[in-house]
Amino acid sequence: MRILLLSCALLASCASAATSSRTAADTGVIPGVEVLLSDSLHLIRGKRVGLLTNHSGRDRRGTSTIDLLYRAPGVRLTALFGPEHGIRGEAKAGEKVSSGVDSATGVPIYSLYGDAQVPTAEMLGNVDVLVYDIQDVGARVYTYEWTLANTAKAAHKPVIVLDRPDPIRADRIEGNILDPRFASLVGQYPVALRYGLTPGELMRFLAGTKLIDADIHVVPMKNYRRSMWFDETGIPWLNPSPNLRTVDAELLYPGTVFFEGTSATEGRGTDDPFTLIGASWMTDNAAIAAELDSLHLPGVAFEATTRTIDAGYKFGGQTIPMIKIHVTKRDAVHPVELGVHMLRAIYARHRTEFTWRQGQIDRLAGTDKLRTAVEAGTIDALLMEWNADAERFTQRVKPFLLY
Repeated sequence: MRILLLSCALLASCASAATSSRTAADTGVIPGVEVLLSDSLHLIRGKRVGLLTNHSGRDRRGTSTIDLLYRAPGVRLTALFGPEHGIRGEAKAGEKVSSGVDSATGVPIYSLYGDAQVPTAEMLGNVDVLVYDIQDVGARVYTYEWTLANTAKAAHKPVIVLDRPDPIRADRIEGNILDPRFASLVGQYPVALRYGLTPGELMRFLAGTKLIDADIHVVPMKNYRRSMWFDETGIPWLNPSPNLRTVDAELLYPGTVFFEGTSATEGRGTDDPFTLIGASWMTDNAAIAAELDSLHLPGVAFEATTRTIDAGYKFGGQTIPMIKIHVTKRDAVHPVELGVHMLRAIYARHRTEFTWRQGQIDRLAGTDKLRTAVEAGTIDALLMEWNADAERFTQRVKPFLLY
């Protein structure tokens, strides 16, 4: 295991909060790919580069990292690797993605969300170093970070992470630490549900604690502060995946994602996924919304509404009752707590209609304790336990922070 921080601009990027705040206001956050090209290109010059990326890997002008590295002097881009949703970010969640060839560069594209989830020796045969550039969402249940971790572990080659922001603040950690018995591609290693790390910091933590044996290098951002929301960074917004379309949706996602493991819908097939929860049988949505409002959960309000669901999703083609979650003060929101309370409120009123997709909910939660606590009405005790987990994880990751 080896971890390096790579940038001659490290001191500038980790300067005092006051200086960083002024610089960020003037110039915005500079993502790792631009730092690589401006002062660290020697790391890959003369080497055969394999790039794990998707549509979100680009500079602030919108030029893809694929094109930037393909045109970089002395760099040989020899392989592209794509995660869930494909290298263009267009495939549906869970949809297998095929390999192919990039039409613009002629470089082969190897899917890591199809027949293979880690690169084979054949895929890596023409690669000296792997580079990663994908925008994450700061939630354990997202597959991109685990595709990277598994690739780094299996590749036995240096891995350079071009760092990007945690879009829902990197100074907030919430939820339980995953129980390894429930490890999957929506939670591979024991980290908190809302883990409060950039992609580079997460890989430093995994390698530094020997959860993976990998040669990890990080090119840090410039002008980044942990307290930033994505829309404060100055980096143009791109949906990181088809159903996460706003910062509010990303913020709520670590809690509302639990509904993927139930017979209710998390809002896929609507205009605002992960901010809408509903089901055809949830005709008492107004009463549930009022009950949730009475809990005074910080930073949110609940509204009864309806939506027509697109074909191909839960309740596709139907107009169903739903609850809309409005973020009223995002700095106050605790999305994991919110998601747990919503599960309990709906389950308590619909014990027959509400069912679990048991394997899925346990993988998403990283435990079977969520399911049993919702059924038993012991969510307050569960949340206390999860808060303790979050505090332990906060202390555990401190040696690996970059900003």
